[in-house]
Parts: sequence; structure tokens; C-alpha cells
Amino acid sequence: MVAVSDLHVRYAENREIVEGLRPESADDWLLVAGDVGEYVADIRWALGLLSERFAKVVWVPGNHELWTPADDPVQLRGVARYEHLVEICRELGVLTPEDPYPVWEGAGGPVVLAPLFLLYDYTFRRPGVTSKEEALAQAEQAGVVCTDEFHLHPDPYPTREDWCRARVAATEARLAALPADLPTILINHWPVVREPTDPLWYPDFALWCGTEATADWPRRFRAATVVYGHLHIPRLLICDGVPHQEVSLGYPREWRRRSGTPGRPVQILPAPAAVGSGTTGARA
Repeated sequence: MVAVSDLHVRYAENREIVEGLRPESADDWLLVAGDVGEYVADIRWALGLLSERFAKVVWVPGNHELWTPADDPVQLRGVARYEHLVEICRELGVLTPEDPYPVWEGAGGPVVLAPLFLLYDYTFRRPGVTSKEEALAQAEQAGVVCTDEFHLHPDPYPTREDWCRARVAATEARLAALPADLPTILINHWPVVREPTDPLWYPDFALWCGTEATADWPRRFRAATVVYGHLHIPRLLICDGVPHQEVSLGYPREWRRRSGTPGRPVQILPAPAAVGSGTTGARA
């Protein structure tokens, strides 16, 4: 089982990388941790291609999939846009957070794969900052405002944090109902704990990177690994004894600076023998 995220296929160089992605084994499952692209047609193209090549593809949405660009022919917003993408995935045979959690029985299993869609609620704030309003004002003063504020609409929820709270509550109930004797792999676009945001060049960007509500989930729900993206800081980080694997490709200007093969999926199971942590920070 391997994982990748943040393919951002609107970039021609990234699209070429996706065209070259192939499994090393006919039994390989691919976890796609969000930000395939912004346009519905691009998302369908990429997931369709990958689903034809890998034994199974599991997808979770990132913030870019949830944007409603003005020039996308599909002008659905918020929950309706997400549900439209889920329907496309079902046409393609791609698993989503709305499907029953599958059990991986291959090497390193059995383990429950839990694709999550949780969003964020502006609780990853700087020390001493007590409100969303204060945190956003501080971020704006620093010149850091996520594009989500203009293109990620929460309809019919009043705010993105309301949508986040609803997703967290529903997902928490599903995870709590899983068999207590099975470990999990938690797959989410945003990190589920705050520690991965520590190296960000622009600390205020952490506001758009997760929620404090999930801080105990990796231990509470027996995570063998947490898979995430969003930060464009590919590395393995151990938090409270649990591996957190950031698997993003990122933008061409970012992956050109790295060694190795850009976009090569990261092995999740069987778990690699070596455990360590990786690279220095970059802006998401």
C-alpha cells in the first residue's frame, strides 16, 4: 500500500508525473490524500487514470478540490460540490470518506483504512491568541491569507468551522464504532495533530491546517500510521509514538528542490523498517 497527495494537476509538470504513476505490484492500493486539483474535470481525469492502474484507490478531499473557481463549468459550492465529487468517485470505483471503511488484509494487515474529511476550525493559533477573529487579523497583518477564504464555500453551513465541527462529530462516531482489536490508518488531507505545522515558514498559515479537536485521535483510535498532505513538507514525523506521514508532491517550484523521484508514492504498508523524520519547512 502506497500514498501520495497534493498532485495539483493544473501544472503541466505535475500532470506529466501523474501520467507516469504506476504500481510496483498488481495488488498495490493507492491512498490519495487530497488536492488532486481545483477543476472537476481535472479531478475526474486523475482519479480515473489512477483507478485504472492501481488495485484500489482511496481518496479524501483537500481544500483545493472544495474550491469553486469562477472558470470551472461546475459551479457547485460547499457540501454540494463535495457530494458531486463523491459521486464521480463512485462511478470510478474510488473509495471516499462516505463509504464503509475497508479492511486491508495484505502485508502489514489486517488494518482498517479510515479516509477522513475533517476540514479545519482556526484553532491552530499562535500562543496567547484566543479567538478566530484575532488570529485572522494577525495573519492578515503578516500578509498570510489562505485562498480558501475566497474560494472554499461552506454552504449550507454558515462557516467553514461549522462544517468542520459537523464532520468531526460524525467521523468521531464512526471511528468509535470500529472493532477495538483492529488498528487503523487515518487518512486526511490536513494533519490531525498540530506538530506537523511547526516548521511552516509562515506560522499563521497553521490556522488553515487542522483542528485541535482531533489531537487525541491517533492514540484513541489505534492508528498504526496517519497519512496526510496539505503542508507540502514531505516527511515522516513521530508524534506520541505514532508515525505521521506527509506524502505530498506539491508545486513544481517545491519538488524541483528535493532529491529523489518527484511524485513517487510513499510506502505505507508493510511499514518501512527505518523510522525517522524529514525535511525543513516550506509554505503550504
